[in-house]
Amino acid sequence: MKQEFIIEGMTCDNCKKKVTASLASLEGVADVTVDRESGLAHLEAERILSKMELEKALGAKYAIVTKAVNQPSSKLKALYPLFLILSYVIAGSVYLTPNPFAVDEFMLNYMALFLIVFSFFKFLDYRGFPSSFANYDPLARQVRVYGKIYPFIETFLGVAFLLRYQLDAALWITVVLLSITTIGVVQSLVNKRQIECACLGTVLKLPMTEATLIENSLMLVMAGGLIFG
Repeated sequence: MKQEFIIEGMTCDNCKKKVTASLASLEGVADVTVDRESGLAHLEAERILSKMELEKALGAKYAIVTKAVNQPSSKLKALYPLFLILSYVIAGSVYLTPNPFAVDEFMLNYMALFLIVFSFFKFLDYRGFPSSFANYDPLARQVRVYGKIYPFIETFLGVAFLLRYQLDAALWITVVLLSITTIGVVQSLVNKRQIECACLGTVLKLPMTEATLIENSLMLVMAGGLIFG
């Protein structure tokens, strides 16, 4: 079984050697590779090792930021929860859009429901979300408090769109934040990193795939269209 995760706290080559030796000493581990600069560790073992086991082996000096998921046997099956939730968001957006149908109203409703629903799932495991989010979002990786307040930002933006409150500011904030996240998503896909997508928090184990990029891009197109349209 292959695992991938990021380790914080390595400052020199001796740290890398110590971390590698500690992970290799775990029962059932067959192979370990660690990159000091990125903190990325690849591990192959007889079974999936828990985060608690890994952190215990590493000691207090080092911390695991996030742990990757195994590559799913079927992307469609793995992404079923995402597609199901998006279908409900679309249906709700159509219902809230008054007649005659107005595209801009539909987009505002979609963005509102999207952000509110997705922030809800992030709050289900609020403690675990920042670490998972930092695995691919550049800003969350550098500024830890950003990952902690991100679900609140999403909720605020969703409510702002729903109530049509300060739309210009809400749209620009959405564009900036989603652009940052999208950059991280593209980097993860290009590097073929097998990690969890934190878009629906950590309760639903969704793999990072092209669907995440499409999901973010759609929101960016909607926000851009409402700003400049």
